[in-house]
Amino acid sequence: MRLRTPFRSSRPRLKTPSDTMSLRDHLQELRVRIVRAVLAVALGFTAIIVFYKSVLDFLSKPLYRLCKDGVVSPGGSGTCAELISLGPIDAFGARVSISVYGGLIIALPVVMWQLWRFIAPALHHNEKKYAVGFVLSSVGLFLLGSVIAYFTLEPALKFLIDFGQAQPTYQISKYISFVGLMAAAFGIGFQFPVLLVFLQLVNAVNHRQLIKWWRYALVSIVVLAAAITPSGDPVSLVALAVPMIFLYVVSVIIGGFISRRRAKKASAPSA
Repeated sequence: MRLRTPFRSSRPRLKTPSDTMSLRDHLQELRVRIVRAVLAVALGFTAIIVFYKSVLDFLSKPLYRLCKDGVVSPGGSGTCAELISLGPIDAFGARVSISVYGGLIIALPVVMWQLWRFIAPALHHNEKKYAVGFVLSSVGLFLLGSVIAYFTLEPALKFLIDFGQAQPTYQISKYISFVGLMAAAFGIGFQFPVLLVFLQLVNAVNHRQLIKWWRYALVSIVVLAAAITPSGDPVSLVALAVPMIFLYVVSVIIGGFISRRRAKKASAPSA
């Protein structure tokens, strides 16, 4: 006899969008997907907890590189930046925060895959093709944005330290929150072209309109980059705005291909 577990759905598999299922089956399938996604996040959380020191050292490298280069030791005082705990649970909270951020990033592909598996049966063949591209591009661009955010930390911190003219001694929880917000801001900002391509697929806009609106788009991107970067420094703004402008151009090019394909289909003789 086959055992039922909370990780396996017993509902009939949908093959086409015309297949139907009961509300109970929908809820059961949703529960399975949520449980698998939560387990993936929990495994990622556990991995970061175990290797916390290595992860903390990695996240602290931009600050300590500035220390090594003498940027945060003005006048050759020999002192350097430190991450300190100002309360009994401050360091504990920082460890939990790092583990949550890291667990979500590690589990992101699994979470997106579970989301895809839940909505895929309701999609037609061509919709599934587009959906796979959106899922992969969203995950890839978010991770790319997070990587760029990490490499932006050092020049951004240097600017903030030079501008403030003060010896930095950072509370560990606030430093970790700053790093996490930077990664989230860049990851979310890099979703901009995915939204533009989607709008072109549903005929809300077309590539000619995007070309026509390039001046407004340029100003909007700069304003958005300034608004979502947590530090507000010009280094982070440029590091986020320039790739977003490039991705805007890429989305226009993709929109051109979409328009040409639609034109070919419209001009093709019907069978």
